[in-house]
Amino acid sequence: MDKFEGFPAAGFEWFRKLAKNNNRPWFEKHKQEYLDNLQAPALAMVVELGERLKSIIPGISYAARPNGGSLMRIYRDIRFSKDKTPYKTHIGINWWEGVGKGGSGFHFFMDAEGAVLYAGHHDFDKPYLAAFRDAVADDRTGRALQQALDKLQKAGDYEVGGEQLKRVPPGYDPDHPRGDLLRYKGLWVRSPTLKPAELGSAKLIEACLKHCRAMLPVHKWFAAVAPA
Repeated sequence: MDKFEGFPAAGFEWFRKLAKNNNRPWFEKHKQEYLDNLQAPALAMVVELGERLKSIIPGISYAARPNGGSLMRIYRDIRFSKDKTPYKTHIGINWWEGVGKGGSGFHFFMDAEGAVLYAGHHDFDKPYLAAFRDAVADDRTGRALQQALDKLQKAGDYEVGGEQLKRVPPGYDPDHPRGDLLRYKGLWVRSPTLKPAELGSAKLIEACLKHCRAMLPVHKWFAAVAPA
């Protein structure tokens, strides 16, 4: 596999063209451009950042393959969607710790406008949701999460988000001091945006590692409370 040298500018232009021509004939005609300018550097990034992450998270995992590995498929699942456009206009890459890709980890999302890194979970499954709520309600682990989130937001332009219930869920004190956290159905933290100019260089690996280090306490918290 080639060494990661950044994402070529042609890759971002390809995304913009795909958004205007999201159909199979156009994709098949221009597929090699996707393979050369997006898939190939993405797979190189999987390995290089994955190996760097092992220096701070020995148990981190990745799989350098395009289908079923760390790099998400370009093909959309349109079976139950009103939007029948067949291709994604972005790429996603996962590095994870724990059992399968459902474990806690980092997610890299990139489209024509730039990229961001996430830690946490966009949607908790049922067992994880129960474990998350109990950990938030617990005085020791709940305070640890709040402190990690507060520290991250003070470190720079990091965002905390996720879908929330309107009220604290049943079974928990409606006036709980961490009631805002208890209302999350999924909780994530997100890095500042990396612009296309930053993404076109091998220095992207170091920039991503810097953000992963900043978000590491949040990742470690999620990894520690994950259900067995």
